[in-house]
Order: sequence, then C-alpha cells, then structure tokens
Amino acid sequence: MPIPTKYLADFEDGKIYHVFKRTNNNERLFINEDNHRFFLKKYTQYLSPYTDTLAWCLLTNHFHLLIRVKSTELITNYLSSQDTHAVSTTEKRFLSGLITLSELIESAFKRFFQSYALAFNKVHNRKGNLFYKPFKRLEVANDSHFTSVVVYIHTNPRKHKIVTDFRTWRWSSYQSYLHDLENESHADIVEWLGGKEQFVKMHEDVLEESSDYIIEE
Repeated sequence: MPIPTKYLADFEDGKIYHVFKRTNNNERLFINEDNHRFFLKKYTQYLSPYTDTLAWCLLTNHFHLLIRVKSTELITNYLSSQDTHAVSTTEKRFLSGLITLSELIESAFKRFFQSYALAFNKVHNRKGNLFYKPFKRLEVANDSHFTSVVVYIHTNPRKHKIVTDFRTWRWSSYQSYLHDLENESHADIVEWLGGKEQFVKMHEDVLEESSDYIIEE
C-alpha cells in the first residue's frame, strides 16, 4: 500500500516535523542498552548539523522524533566552515545549489540509518535490511498539533504496552524535560505548554484516557 504523501513531507527551513520509522517485519531495533546509546550517538552525529531535536522516544521496533530544521543560513555557514575533506559529496552539492535542503536532510537520515543498521547487523550476526523504507515525516501544522505530538511521543511506550507507566521508560526525552530545564529548548517548550505542572498534567491525562492523536506508524 502506498504511503500517503502527508507522511513524506519535504523538509523546509525552520519548520517542525514528526519523524518516525520502524523495522522490517517488526524485528527488534534494539537488543541491549549499547544499541540504544549507539543509535543516539549516530543520530547526533548525522543530524545535529541540520536539525534541533525537541522530543524523542526509542521503542522496541521503531522510534519517534520531533525535530525543527535549522535555518538554511546556519546550515550553509556550518558546512562552509568545515574542512573540505570533512564535507560529503551530498553536502558539497547542497552548497553548490545542486540539491535542495530537503534532499540534504533526507540524505543525512539515510546515512544515519545505514550506519546504524550496518553496525547492528555486524554485532548481532544479522543480514539484510533492518529498516522498512522509506522513513515517515509529518509536518507539524500548528500549536495544537505540536502539543499532541510531544505528548504522543513521550507516552508511546504505554501505547505499545512496553510499560504500563510511560514515566518509567528510560529511552525518551520525558525525564530530561523535567530534570534538565537548563536546556534552553526544553525550558522554552515547558514554559510554552504552560509550565512544569501543566506539562506533567498533559502527559498524565493520557494514563486515564486515550490520546486523540492518531498516525499510521
């Protein structure tokens, strides 16, 4: 079945996206804690030059990210400041105007997936594609949508019955929102959502009732 076009949105300067991807045949994406750490390390390596991460959650066979695309000017300045040997062919094509910002970021995600999958296959003596293609990305349309995505991502472990209480799930950004408000991005979002108490309440309401935010994972 073809993927609806809304899940294949182009990445644009300054816009916010819900990005998610699952494995082939619902295979395990993470076997141990080292896999989780390596995934986050590689994600940061490949995507941090282009995006800010606003929320994240790693599940058994898929993951969710809420990202904001950095400005074209900031990305261009960053790439231009790098040593020539450190800039990939794709990045050079972007600097030359041969590909779009969206194509640059799509390429970064694909390189990230490939890097993780190759290492995962090697460590766990596995062969073949790990991820189901392509990865989905949905543009966050408005403030209400943004709030729903943040809550959805953090409460996703409960939705999939991995844990009964999403607050106990280690591999998400929920706890860092509560305990790392020195992070300017986290502090801004908590404040925008009405402060720490309201932020907690929005999430805990899901413990009592289902979320009305529905996507095709």
